[in-house]
Amino acid sequence: MKPVEVKREILRFGNGKAEVLEDHIVTEYTVTVKINGQEFVTMVCTPEYIEDMVVGFLASEGVIRKYSDIEDLWIQEKEGFVHIKTASHNPFFQELKGKRYITSCCGASRQGFVFATDALTARKMHDNDVKISVDDCFRLMNEMQESAEVFQQTGGVHNAALCDQDGPVLTRMDIGRHNALDKIYGYCIKNNIGIDDKIIVFSGRISSEILLKVAKIGCAVVLSKSAPTELALKLAEQLGITTIGFIRNESMNVYTHTQRIVHSCKVVASEIAK
Repeated sequence: MKPVEVKREILRFGNGKAEVLEDHIVTEYTVTVKINGQEFVTMVCTPEYIEDMVVGFLASEGVIRKYSDIEDLWIQEKEGFVHIKTASHNPFFQELKGKRYITSCCGASRQGFVFATDALTARKMHDNDVKISVDDCFRLMNEMQESAEVFQQTGGVHNAALCDQDGPVLTRMDIGRHNALDKIYGYCIKNNIGIDDKIIVFSGRISSEILLKVAKIGCAVVLSKSAPTELALKLAEQLGITTIGFIRNESMNVYTHTQRIVHSCKVVASEIAK
């Protein structure tokens, strides 16, 4: 597999001078997934943990429910193909079949966006009783960012971590924010890792696509250093997910299902909220 980053000579301007420097550049890899010989999707990603990403993506799309649904899986690295053999066709795969292209920026090219496979695979988390303290929110975000070596070198990837109260259990990065979550989900499926008591920590914007990924993985809390979208928050309310954004320095915003946040602060209504 090709490296996740390469070095390149650049000309940098700054502070009134120009310098020839060596910079770290993140790489991209295009992979086409074939299910029982039929092209299903083409994905643009960072070239590592490809099998985990594909397994997580297929589970989140409802094509598989468990790892044993895959009879065989093999990767042609140079050609950029992942071949999947399953025992039977998923009915939603039949309805939504046809080649799709998932870019590194988002999953907006998906067919059937929210209402088809999402309705079956997104889990409602209202009864999940996981709790997290305000201090742990800051700590987990800091721990994920400190471990983000490729981002520190290139500035070109998104990072995600599956955490428990002690810290990150699993971290993944990718040029596509949804890919990073699929890599986590696929690893958990392959290794039978329990998720109900875990938390997702994420570096990117919480879009509706990302919120649905979190619901499909089965986590009741998602933390991000970035902003959520309106549709993501509507889905979070409906699905019972605690959404926390703008975790920076010593402040953060809790948007939905605040009952899971453990704190000793006095809640004061602002003039705007009155």
